[in-house]
Formats: sequence, structure tokens, C-alpha cells
Amino acid sequence: MKYLKLFFILFIFNNYFLYAKDLKNILILNSYHKGFLYSDNIINGIENTLNESKDIDTTILYMDSNRVKIDNYDNVLLDFYTKKLKHIDIDLVICIDKFAYNFTRNNKHNLFKNIPIVYAGTQKPKVTDNNIYTLSAIADIKENIQFIYSVMKKLKKLYIIDTSLEEDKSNLEVEKALKNLKKRFEIVYIEHTNIEKLKNEFNHFKKNQAIFLINLLKDDSKNIISSTHVYDFIKNAHLPIFVSNDLYLKKGVVGGKLVSIYNLGEKTAQLAKNILDNKKPKKHNNLKYNHEFDSIILRKYNIKPYYFYNSYKIVNKPQDFFEKNKDLFEILFLLFPLLLLLVVGLLHNIHYRKQTEKLLKERIDFDETLLNTIKNPIFWQNKDEQIVDFNNKFSSMLALPEEKLYYSTLKKLRSYPRVKKLLEALESYNNKGRKNIFFTIEVEDNKKKIYLVNQAKFKDEKSQSYGTVTILTDVTKERQIEKEKERNQEFLIQQSKLAEIGEIFSAIAHQWKAPLLEITTIAQESFYSSEDDDKERESYVKDIMTQVKYMNDTINDFQEFIKPSNKKSTFDIYEAITSLLKIIDHTIRFNYIDITIDLKDNTNVMVNGYRNEFMQSLLNIINNAKDELIKNDFKNRKINIEIFNKQNSLYVNIKDNAGGISTKNIHTIFTPYYSTKKHGSGIGLYMTKVIIEDKMNGKIRVKNTKIGACFTIILEQNR
Repeated sequence: MKYLKLFFILFIFNNYFLYAKDLKNILILNSYHKGFLYSDNIINGIENTLNESKDIDTTILYMDSNRVKIDNYDNVLLDFYTKKLKHIDIDLVICIDKFAYNFTRNNKHNLFKNIPIVYAGTQKPKVTDNNIYTLSAIADIKENIQFIYSVMKKLKKLYIIDTSLEEDKSNLEVEKALKNLKKRFEIVYIEHTNIEKLKNEFNHFKKNQAIFLINLLKDDSKNIISSTHVYDFIKNAHLPIFVSNDLYLKKGVVGGKLVSIYNLGEKTAQLAKNILDNKKPKKHNNLKYNHEFDSIILRKYNIKPYYFYNSYKIVNKPQDFFEKNKDLFEILFLLFPLLLLLVVGLLHNIHYRKQTEKLLKERIDFDETLLNTIKNPIFWQNKDEQIVDFNNKFSSMLALPEEKLYYSTLKKLRSYPRVKKLLEALESYNNKGRKNIFFTIEVEDNKKKIYLVNQAKFKDEKSQSYGTVTILTDVTKERQIEKEKERNQEFLIQQSKLAEIGEIFSAIAHQWKAPLLEITTIAQESFYSSEDDDKERESYVKDIMTQVKYMNDTINDFQEFIKPSNKKSTFDIYEAITSLLKIIDHTIRFNYIDITIDLKDNTNVMVNGYRNEFMQSLLNIINNAKDELIKNDFKNRKINIEIFNKQNSLYVNIKDNAGGISTKNIHTIFTPYYSTKKHGSGIGLYMTKVIIEDKMNGKIRVKNTKIGACFTIILEQNR
């Protein structure tokens, strides 16, 4: 068993070293930084190709040559890579662009002795070693310029953008192209610029002008221009932009005779594999060109490449109907028998739907006729408050044509007076908790119509649409009747008050007899007593004025009482009761009635209502009690008034000891024109109920106690 374990361990280690020995390691030196579009495309092509080989491993080092600005940067890199690569076996070096290539070539004997080197870039480098292989993707500037002129025969100016800042300039190739074209158009070189300058320069269309974008690498401050900024410039430029590589294809450029940067990576990886496999490839290799164009931009500028090229590739090409639905047609062919049955079913369904539509149309016509026979204006609004339907009463009410209402909103029509009134009513209806809201509009001949607002939400479960139905009820006649009823009630209240005035006048006459007699006596004494001094005369005058003031206060209280209360106000119940008792004081005392007021501690006596009408209600109850009490022994006639709070309301109990109300009459005493008195009008207690319940939103109750009747008035508490 021990030997078996040892054999197993040796087997694993042997396989591991064999695998490690066969594994090839490729070092990729990128002249630029990660995220730089140009070099990232090359690396993507390299890695995707090398990933197919399981015996090749890659290491990528980013040299960041365009962003690092320090002296002796090559020496810094040499020192760093010497330490980093000291214990790494490298079988091949791939140099992306010239900075990495120059560094590798210059330090070949220090770092990469006897190691094959592969250059990949858009320029053709100098080769000084047999162990160096190059793959160049050189832009065909000459043919691209010829192509631009061929598709733009009226070209007057061509802007050539090349900010590579390399030693190899494109001017020579441009001059060669212009020589053949006999300089038929103006050339403007742009070598030092930035994105903002370019955007400002080309933010509007210039007829018969174009841009040839060769390279947009650095700005005029030698800072790297990101691919995002280049895309932004291309997007905002209003001239056709031709290019020499495919980096910006599908980003808004026309295209041209292009080198594929991604394909450069693929070909570089294949060249590296051939070198590692000892297949002896060519030392210098050039990448083939592709003629590629963007269909959208071609249509935008009416450019037709087929006048110049026989074979080319179109990207962003819209698919025709058959291409878009290729899979669908294949499925249809397979499902043809089923589709045939489906067509038969559909034909049957169409016939059924036509029948249903006919019935539905008849139903809609019927509903529309029925809806228009309704006297109330009705309209529907969707969730966006658009008016989707209504009856003709609604359009007549607003005095607007139907076409102006459909799919409009009330807010848009607010300038119309009737719509404004309706909109204000709807806003009040929603703000006040959907209570009864009325609004008035003026119609012909200065007449007015009053409408009651009512709304309901609706939701269609099938379509999942929802909205609001509003019904406006014409209540003009009802409101007129209600106002007439209110006027009649006011008349009855005043009639009831006047019915009590006769007795009050009698009481006032009795109240005034004593002070008048007192005044007469004082005057006679003053007249017949000629020897009185000034002080005594002054006393006579003072006594006379006291009696006159008493009479004046009495008549003022009476005048205040008989005035009708037009508006609700906050008043003191206790003060109103004591004021009433002062007015009827003589009547009460003359009939030997003892009235007491029991005000409970901490009672809030403030209410909102009609003070004089409340006093009249109390007077009606007290007078009825008085009429019953005078039938009893004059020594035991009592009325007790209790005032207290209960459950956030104010209670007033008026109790007497007159024996109570007969069970036969107790349920009908508040009925109008019903009276148990021989000469009674029957409106006193009825008016009391109207005042307390209708005008003051209170309640009035009556019950019998052991000794008499008890009237209870319940009023809302004023807070």
C-alpha cells in the first residue's frame, strides 16, 4: 500500500512537469493602457484566438506610454521588467504598436535574448533582427481619398484629421492622391485640436464638404482623447465622416477601405502560433483591407459605394421582410397543416365576430339613445382626466360643440365660464370628502340652473382601464322649493314669536306700572314739598332716573329679542337663558313660578347658532310649562333649568312639576298645528323643533318624570 501511494505521487508530479514543460508562455507588451479602444481591440482578437490553444498562456503588461510623462521612462520600465520577468520563462513577445516594439528591440539582449518578437500595429516598423516578425495594418489613405471624391463629385473641401503625432505622417500619401486628382478640392489638415474645437467646427452642415478621420489620438495638450469623446464628436458632427479602420464603424461614420483592428489581433495570434510551431512564416506581413460601410449613414448623405467598388460589406443594413421573419416562415412551413385548420377556425371566428359586432353596434346605438334620453348631464373621464364620452345634455349644458369635448380635459377648457364653474365644483367635491356640492350656471334670459355633483369610479377588468363617471343632477326646482320652505319656516318662526309678543306686552305693561307709579309719586312729592333742599331734590331726580333706566333696559331687551337672527354666531347659552328670564320676569313672578338655573361646574356654554331663535324655543317650552303650572297650587310651581356637558355636547334640561304630558299626546306635541289648548295655534313646539334641529343641527327630546315633563335640548359643542 505504501509503495502504491508513492507511485501515485510520482505519477502526478511527472504529469505536472510534462505539462509545464509543454506550456508556451507569450508576453504581450501593450504600448497603451487598459481601456484604450485601439489596443483593446487588438488584445481581444489575440486572446480569443489563443484561447483555442490549451498549451499557450499569456501575460499582458500595459506600458501606458501616452499618459506617463516622465524623463527616462524607458529606463524605469527596464528596471521594473528586469525584476518582474526575472523568474518567468517567455517563449515569444508580442509588441502592440511602436512604443512597445522600440522598447523590446532596444532591450532585446537584456530582457528577451533569443526570443522571437512579433510586432502588431498600423505602421511599418524598422527591422534590425532576423528573429523579428511584423504584421502591419497600414491605412490606405490614397485610395480612401479617391473614393471620397468618387462618391462626392462636387466636393470642395476635405478635412483630414490626424493627431497621431508620430514621425510617419500621412501628408505624403495625401499628396499622392491629390496629384492623381489634380487637386480638384481644398485639403485642410487638422493635426493639433481637441474635442470641443472639433464639435464647434462641425456642429452644422456644410455643403460639398467631408471629413477623413485617420487618427484622433491626442489633443493639442498631448492628452489622450478617450474613445467616448471621439464617439461624442462623431455623433454631433454634421458632415459625412470617412475612416481608414473599423474602430468607429457603426458609430456614425460612412466607412471606407478599412483595416480591421480586431482582425489584426487575430492574425497576430495566428502568426505567433506558427512561429511557436516552427512553421517559418514570412518576416513581413500586411493585413488585408475590407470595404465596409454603414447603411444608415450612406442613406443619410446619399452616398452610393457600388459606383466605386464591386464587392463590399454593408453594416447596419435593415433586413427585408423575409430576412426579418425567416424563422417564422420556416415554422409556418412545418405547421402548415395546423395553420390550415387555424385559418378555417379564424374564418369561422371572423363570421362570429361580425355577428357579434353587429349586435354590439345595435347595443351601443341603443345605449346611446337611452343615455341621451336621460335628463341629467353625464360624462366619462379616463385616468388622464380626458373626456372620453358624454351625453348630449352635457354638451348642451356647457354650450360647447361635441368635437371640442372629445379627449379634451376640463382644465384645458377652463376659459369657458360654464366649464370653470363645473371644474370649481368638482374640486370642492373631491376636497370636501364628496359631500353634496352644488354649482350654478347662467343660461338664456338671465335664468340660472343649479346642479348637484355626484361621481363614481369605474374600472374595466378586461382592458384594465379606469376613470370617473360624473352625473350632474338638475336640482333647480328642488332648490327653489327648499328656499321657499326656508322662507316659510322663517315666517312661521316670526309668527310664533309674534304669538308670544301679546303676552310679553302684557308683562311689560305690568312691569312698567310700578316704575310709572313710583315716578308719579316722586314727582308729586317734589312738587308739593317746596321746602326741600338741593340734596333732596337731587335724590328725587336720581330715583326717577333709576326707574326710567329700568324701563329703558326692559324695552331694549324686548327689542333685541324680537329681531330675527340672519347669520349663525357663537353665543353663550347661559347668558341667552338669563336674558330671556329678565324679559319674562314679571310674568313668572306674577304667576308665582320659581325658576332656577343649575349650571354644572366646568361647563363649556359656547355654541354656534341663532341666539334669538334659541331664546324663542326656550320661551315656547317655558310658556307651555307656565300654562300647566297655573293649574296647580300657586305655592308649589317650579321650573328647573340644568346646563351641563356630556359626550362633547351641550345639554339643556327644562324640568317642571306640572304633572307631565299625557301618554296620548307626548308623541305628537311637536306636530305642526296640533295643540291640546283650547285656543292654541299648534306651532310653538313645532317651531322649537325646527329651530333646534333644522337651523342649529341639534336635537330635542321630551319625556315624563315623576313630577312633571322634561324637555332636553342637545347642541353641538363649539370648540
